[in-house]
Amino acid sequence: MKRPTPIPPRQTPPAPDEDDFAGDEPDEAPARGRLGSILPFGRSKHADVEDEADGAETTESKAPDPENVGLRRLGWRRKRAERAEVRRFTARSRRRRIIWLSSVGAVVLLAIGTIGAAYSPLFAVEKIEVVGASALDVAAVEASLEGQKGRPLPLIDRDEIRAALTSFPLVETFSIEPHPPHELIVRVEERTPVAVMATDAGFTTVDAAGVALDTAEAQPEGVPIAEVEDGPHSDVFAEVGQVLRALPEDLAKRISVIRATSPEDVTFDLPDGGGVTVVWGSAGDTAEKIQILTAAFSAAPPDTVSTYDVSSAGVLVVK
Repeated sequence: MKRPTPIPPRQTPPAPDEDDFAGDEPDEAPARGRLGSILPFGRSKHADVEDEADGAETTESKAPDPENVGLRRLGWRRKRAERAEVRRFTARSRRRRIIWLSSVGAVVLLAIGTIGAAYSPLFAVEKIEVVGASALDVAAVEASLEGQKGRPLPLIDRDEIRAALTSFPLVETFSIEPHPPHELIVRVEERTPVAVMATDAGFTTVDAAGVALDTAEAQPEGVPIAEVEDGPHSDVFAEVGQVLRALPEDLAKRISVIRATSPEDVTFDLPDGGGVTVVWGSAGDTAEKIQILTAAFSAAPPDTVSTYDVSSAGVLVVK
């Protein structure tokens, strides 16, 4: 087999002799190499290679690291697990909080609704009933309270009702009882007449506090005449009123006249027999005095004596 012809070695040009350039003058601009005429000033021939290396490093640095990505995912999973555990352990407290807030909200809404309905025309007064009156004219009392009709029950004016009932002397106290949705009950307590006082106009009936209730030409039956010089608004009459209210009803109705000049010398007359006087004294020890007087009526009947003196506690004097 024939061998190929060998490649001849590369010929190296001879180095130029310095004498060849001794007489030449340099050009105005220095000569530049072959790359110098193409590359910009200050950029080396290795710049492109360096740029390619830098770009490769940047691309490598921007690429995600699989190990870091795995750590991040593991951290996210751990956080989600922790949140799930927190929610699981706080579920009961959250349910209690929701139930409590719901209950409070329901109560508040119910209260607002109730108050709103109570102050609305749904609960306006349409009927007024007066209870507890016997001597009073019930129709007249109800007519005086007509101004309360049409008002919601919570807005009933107690002062207006008091002012309307003041025109009825027999009314001593009163109370108001709203009966939803439309009824108002006014419960009154009448004054009890205990005595009459003779005046120029006739006989004025008064209660134990000395309040004038009525005036008539004739003396009412079962009500004694009170003879008190200082009038019905004095301390003396207040003592007389206490005595009359403390006596048993059957005994109080038998009294014809009761008199006093001071709070300690109350006396009254009974028409029993030929007429008998009871010296009562003050309003104290009423129960004991009643027992002594009742026993005296049995031991010494009124038709045999003229005076029973029970003014001293525990002592009976008969004359």
